[in-house]
Amino acid sequence: MTSLTTATAPGGDGVPVVNEVTGVPGGVGAAARADRADALDAWLRRIFPARPGVALVAVGGLGRRQCAPYGDLDLVLLHAGVPGVDELAAALWYPIWDAGLRLDHSVRTVAEALSVAQDDVKVALGLLDARHVAGDPALTEQLARTATDHWRRTAIRQLPGLREITATRWEAHGELAFLLEGDLKEAAGGLRDVGILRAIATAGVTDALRPAVHAAHRRLLDTRDALHQQVGRRVDRLVAQERDGVAKLLGVDGGDALLRLIAGDARTVRHALDDAWRAADRLRSGRQRAASGRPVRRPVARDVVEQDGELVLARTAIGARPDPCLSLRVAAAAATTRLPIARATCEWLAAYCPPLPAPWPPAARAALITLLGAGPGLVPAWETCDRYGLIDGWLPEWTRMRSLPQHNPVHRFTLDRHLVQTAYEASRHTRDVERPDLLLLGAFLHDIGKGLPGDHSTVGAPLAEAVATRIGLPPAEAALIGTLVRLHLLLPEVATRRDLSDPKTIAGVAGLVGDPGTLELLHALVRADAAATGPAAWSGWKGRLIADLVARVRTTLDTGVVPAPPAPDPALVAGPLPVVHLGEDRVSVAAADRRGLLATVAGCLALHRLEVISADAATVDGRALVECRVQPRYGLAPDPIALSADLRRAVAGDVSVTQRLRGRALAARSRGAAPRVVWHREAATDAVLLELRAADAAGLLYRVTCALDEAGAQVRAARIATLGGDVVDTFYLVGTDLPDERRAVVEAALLAAV
Repeated sequence: MTSLTTATAPGGDGVPVVNEVTGVPGGVGAAARADRADALDAWLRRIFPARPGVALVAVGGLGRRQCAPYGDLDLVLLHAGVPGVDELAAALWYPIWDAGLRLDHSVRTVAEALSVAQDDVKVALGLLDARHVAGDPALTEQLARTATDHWRRTAIRQLPGLREITATRWEAHGELAFLLEGDLKEAAGGLRDVGILRAIATAGVTDALRPAVHAAHRRLLDTRDALHQQVGRRVDRLVAQERDGVAKLLGVDGGDALLRLIAGDARTVRHALDDAWRAADRLRSGRQRAASGRPVRRPVARDVVEQDGELVLARTAIGARPDPCLSLRVAAAAATTRLPIARATCEWLAAYCPPLPAPWPPAARAALITLLGAGPGLVPAWETCDRYGLIDGWLPEWTRMRSLPQHNPVHRFTLDRHLVQTAYEASRHTRDVERPDLLLLGAFLHDIGKGLPGDHSTVGAPLAEAVATRIGLPPAEAALIGTLVRLHLLLPEVATRRDLSDPKTIAGVAGLVGDPGTLELLHALVRADAAATGPAAWSGWKGRLIADLVARVRTTLDTGVVPAPPAPDPALVAGPLPVVHLGEDRVSVAAADRRGLLATVAGCLALHRLEVISADAATVDGRALVECRVQPRYGLAPDPIALSADLRRAVAGDVSVTQRLRGRALAARSRGAAPRVVWHREAATDAVLLELRAADAAGLLYRVTCALDEAGAQVRAARIATLGGDVVDTFYLVGTDLPDERRAVVEAALLAAV
């Protein structure tokens, strides 16, 4: 198929080639889009079968003269009831199709077009872009004028329906600012939303198309042009493999820099649209007036009043010398009342509010804590302040973190939004801790080290401590904020990668945490961080593991005594062998002691599509005990009767089950990145820790435990942590010393199996 505009020569350097049929040029930028519109207009005029009472009208991208390199043609053949119009249309459409162009077309009279627009708000918006291309200009002028007048008269009634359609689209496509592979057109904050802003501005509801929106729109159009040119076809989703190429075409320094630009532009568009919706709501409901005729103003906080559903400054605040704390107080009031800040107020604060001194006065610190702890009102209030540059005045570090992408697939937000979201989630746990203010600050600053070289927890601790000092916390509390940042990953990493029954594990965590108050802050921070990260970052089993760890460490901190390991299930150490118990998320097996039992159990569970989260193996009175915590791999629970039968046969040494396991495991081998083995000595009481980092795959634990068994390594316990598409599996190998040559043999066997 011949493309609409550009085609890159095979093996070439990406220089666009002119379409042989239409003569439409390629290229990126406003000038290139105008050239494409001119070339398409000229070509359409040449092929248009002119006849009185007929006009060719462009809508969509061509109507706006914003043609993408591989965009569609949106055309209306407008007529005044002339006979033979269908044949005329065919004579026009077929040459367009023959040129290989995608075409969205209609044939209508002016009355028919307006009737459709009256019933379909999307058609009404499309007609606002109507532009004459060929034929009778009076028809086009009549349609454009009447459609615009009709929209201006009916927009207030139609905007609620448009808002519902927009919300549905956002739910389907997500928010462009936070997506690693967002749709530049359909996602929230994308090009489609600029069209809605243009329609709202046309209706006279508000001046929605301000300079910042125009600039964001141009950059989003340029990005889509570059994406089309890079891929060589129509595509609106900026996928990861095309990111660097698009950035190069745009002259941007790498894919991450491009993502940050897109995020900033998308947030500008989204914020402008939210503001426009509110303006429409106020216009529809009418302004509240007092008996004197003046707008009703209601005080909500010091120097802050509500007017027409928005927060504005009290007249005394504007007339007096501005208080450095004023912007924070306004933001806190907006968050607690869940009312938006008026645009004029944001602009005034950005222009006239003086910078905060260092350290901050207590009133500023109190306002920040109120803002962070406001719950659902925090995110919109913070976003509004960020759009007007107020955050940079509070926290100079914010510029580095704004819209910084997080490439781990479990993260749903950019770094800055993740920090704000974590503070919001932490507000749910403020009653669980003695110092809720420190929890909110720790949650807000916990990832401040991301984007800098080194481990972000270690790098971020002194940065967070410096911020805490600047906002006026005393040295001991600022140091505690640094501790929270440095240790914010401690509990989940230990809970999912270490044996919690090992006294050395509990003593090590207790030594790092130091006191019960810090422990409860870390526990609340972990839960807030996981909730802000995304659904994949938390699960019931992970919560139970962390709660178990916290309970054991708290006992140690309170009493100075490390809790004894739990006794094995009495049902497993008595009765005839084998014993198989299936619980809600546990599988327990007792069998005659022999090598390879853990591998056999792991493989059988994989055969039934169960993921092993943790595994413990022990020998009691000649019995081998294996206890596993499990979860369904694809969300579907296995048949318990079939699972129990296979487990009994497998641990009894049934060869047929073993063959099925090996066949399935070999078929499921992963082709991910090269695996890595890390050894940890002196991390356990009676074992050497082997940590495997590899790509996740079905049956991986079975292959690994088989390899360890064949290499002569006895596994006492295993902890399985899945991080997106990767795993960090930790194995406790019996014995406190393992010579280097034995380690080399075990490591080689393990890597060969993976």
